[in-house]
Amino acid sequence: MAQLIKNKKKREVIKLVTEEQVAVALAQYTADLSEKYIKEKGCFNVVLSGGTLIHTMRVLAEVYKNAVDWSKWRVFWVDERVVPLDDCDSNYNLANEGFFKKVKKIPKQNIYPIHYSCSAHEVACDYESRLKTLVQNKVLPTSACGCFPKFDLMLLGIGPDGHIASLFPNRPQRYEKKHWVTSILDSPKPPPERITMTFPLIKCASNIAMVVTGKELARPVQRKHSVGIVDVLPRRPYPVLNCRWRLRGK
Repeated sequence: MAQLIKNKKKREVIKLVTEEQVAVALAQYTADLSEKYIKEKGCFNVVLSGGTLIHTMRVLAEVYKNAVDWSKWRVFWVDERVVPLDDCDSNYNLANEGFFKKVKKIPKQNIYPIHYSCSAHEVACDYESRLKTLVQNKVLPTSACGCFPKFDLMLLGIGPDGHIASLFPNRPQRYEKKHWVTSILDSPKPPPERITMTFPLIKCASNIAMVVTGKELARPVQRKHSVGIVDVLPRRPYPVLNCRWRLRGK
């Protein structure tokens, strides 16, 4: 049975017993949002992460394969390892093998992986430039402040150390305020070179779902949720808004 917890920070925590229940709930949640935004504006802009998320999206790809209008999806990445797209460490490759090949209906031109090069800084600048072009061409809407693109849904995870995207504790990138995308050269997890969207951009999403499974993540999630603000984020004014946690209880 699902346990729904709400608090004053506009977050909902849906606690489920098994990973399979999380996968089912995530599929329904994502499919409902997809239908809503496609009806409202003709497209659905989704940001993915890596890790176990793609495996948890299997129910969406299999059960909802013929129910979702995949042709209207646009897919981006909140972070990426600076490796070739066919590398086993690539978040794009993970999504391609575990999700896109199952769905088979998202147009290639609607999928926005990185353009790989040997320089993490160049990759980050290129990805930010491409996002800005999409905003200028009115493919992506902007947030209320007009400073950042506004995605419909971000599907994120959290690391054992509490990191979100590739914004790690004790790294300066988590305090970046100006850029939409930044680079990391010394990630505490391999591979060391990565790019990541920044917190000011992440927080502008219409919906953020933190999809967390595995007992090893119970402690960081409990710690972050109990303080009332996800304290891996920079302090105000950069809390996550409209954040829904989907947790496996055991």
